[in-house]
Amino acid sequence: MPEIEKMTSASVGATSAGNVGTTPVGTTGTTPVGSTGATPVGANDERSAAQAVRQMFDEIAPRYDFANHTLSMNVDRLWWRRTAKTFSHILKRNDACVLDLCAGTGDMAVALRSEADRVKSSAAICALDFSHQMLSHGLSKYSQRNIQPVEADALQLPLREASADLVVSAFGFRNLANYDAGLRQIFRVLKPGGEVGILDFGEPGGLMGKLYGFYFRYILPRIGTWISGVRGPYEYLPASVKKFPAPQQMLSRMEAAGFKDVSWTPYTFGIAGLYRGRK
Repeated sequence: MPEIEKMTSASVGATSAGNVGTTPVGTTGTTPVGSTGATPVGANDERSAAQAVRQMFDEIAPRYDFANHTLSMNVDRLWWRRTAKTFSHILKRNDACVLDLCAGTGDMAVALRSEADRVKSSAAICALDFSHQMLSHGLSKYSQRNIQPVEADALQLPLREASADLVVSAFGFRNLANYDAGLRQIFRVLKPGGEVGILDFGEPGGLMGKLYGFYFRYILPRIGTWISGVRGPYEYLPASVKKFPAPQQMLSRMEAAGFKDVSWTPYTFGIAGLYRGRK
């Protein structure tokens, strides 16, 4: 079973991608959280927001996979596979360096590896998250699929500039304390021509939006709390989706960070969607 590489200013190792630098991790900013990123209850700046998010995910880690699959009725598996196939043209390269950002227990990383295997590629895949418990509960997946888990902060990535061919984040980017800083970090570590994919929830319109909104705001938190035994995280989820920029706003933020050819593809009536961009 692979060990979790913990990237800090005092301890920096080389992952299987071979492109780890010496950037220290940890959110150090005390910028008021305002409209910069995720705003958990009680957070008043980026540092406290990041700490609150880490604590939430550490708490729900033991039941996280079961809760996700139950609450989405396994549709989340289809979203991960569709996203991985979207980047098959990168994954098919044996020398590709791929980063699953905010990886949690690793389902997106596993989907990326499955797609790489399908096209007979040995691309290097790393799964990065700052929640030790989430990575720990994904270790069996990482071990079986030759994926390197890395414990580090998405806002201070321990990768050298222009070292990754692809960065994908599935349902995690929305939890960053500063969206724009996260985009800048992704842009920094991507090679010229490298691509980013951000898969996250949306707020569909019309009748479907009303029905889903009712489920998402009132039913999902109750079920999630019952399954996980932890109250706060599943009440935070609908609020975090509402706070996340609308597709056109997110695309504008991506362009401001330097990305070109930005796009958003809705999944399942817009319940989720994939943002793409190229450096």
